[in-house]
Formats: sequence, C-alpha cells, structure tokens
Amino acid sequence: MNSGLKDAHELSHTDNNSMLQISIGRQIRKLRQAKNLTVTDLSKASSVSVAMISKIENGQTSPSLSTLQRIAIGLGVTITSLFSQYEEHRSVSHVRSGEGVEIERRGTRAGHHYRLLGHGVRGEVDMEPYLVTLTSKSDTFPWFQHGGVEFLYILEGEMDYRHGDQLYNLKPGDSLFFDPQSIHGPDNLIVLPIRFLAIISYADKS
Repeated sequence: MNSGLKDAHELSHTDNNSMLQISIGRQIRKLRQAKNLTVTDLSKASSVSVAMISKIENGQTSPSLSTLQRIAIGLGVTITSLFSQYEEHRSVSHVRSGEGVEIERRGTRAGHHYRLLGHGVRGEVDMEPYLVTLTSKSDTFPWFQHGGVEFLYILEGEMDYRHGDQLYNLKPGDSLFFDPQSIHGPDNLIVLPIRFLAIISYADKS
C-alpha cells in the first residue's frame, strides 16, 4: 500500500473508532436517562466509576468490552444494544472467519468460550449470534435461564443438552429451538471438542 493510501486507510480507521466511541457514549446516556438513572446510580449498578461513565458518555475514552458488559448489566440491556446508534443505518453485520468478538457470559466461568458473530442490525428485535466452543477444560452447566428465545445448531462433537426436565442428545446437524426461561445447558459432554451456534433473540428494549 503506498503512503497516501496507507494514510487514508489509517485516518478512516481512526475516524470509525472515534465515531463508534462517540455513538456508544450517546447510547449509554440515552438508555440511562430513559431509565431515570443518574450517573451515580449507574455507577453503583455497574461497578464502573462515575468518572469513567462520564468519560464514556462524552466520547472521551474507548471502553473495554468488560466495562461495556458491566454497564449493560447495570442498565438491564443486552450489550449489543449499546452499539445500536452506531449501527442504526446499517442493514448488514459482516464478520470474517475468526474475527468475532470474544464475549464473557455466565458460562465463561464454566470454561465455555463465546464468540459474538454479529450485532447492531436495525430491526425490532435484538439478536445475539454466538459460536460456542466446549473443550476438555469446560464443565457442564445446565442451569442457564434468561428471556427471549434461543436456537442451537450443532457443528461438531456430541453432548446431552438439558431443557427443563428433558435431555436431548445433540450431534452435528442437530438443532434445538426453545424457551430459555426454563433451565437449560450442556448436561453431559460426550465427544469433544463441541462447537455449536447459539442464537438468542430478545424484544428490542432500547
């Protein structure tokens, strides 16, 4: 790449990062005010300092993913909703192989690896598509519960997956579509590694 194109590419990348930073801050302020929360209230609910929240809302800093997750929890929204203002004019989210964002969820503590495969497409629902990987370091955890609806599609491996009081043996090509308000999750890891798509959809709360 010649120097002119390189400079233009770097400037464009910087501008995109700055726009994302500003739009995330505006969206957090919008959601906070809609819930009648002060910055102090959100700080207590999220364990993120007042100073940091103020900097984020004013677009003065680029928050880490873990910080955004804590703020989303404090606001009672999905992390993807924090990106909605930046993505509001987009109809496509393109993620190349291996470039999905690593996300911490409840199962992370049980050794479940989550990679978010897309976010921010405009619509009336929030959707979180994940590539989930379970290895020999992963534990079973059939105790997930949350709102929305969930769809699983098995890519590799074999497991028994619990939904309520039922067990479903899942192999490559199998799928499961269910109400996640009942307890659910991997109950028995039979053939490792296990990889599956998990798509969770919620009504848009933003």
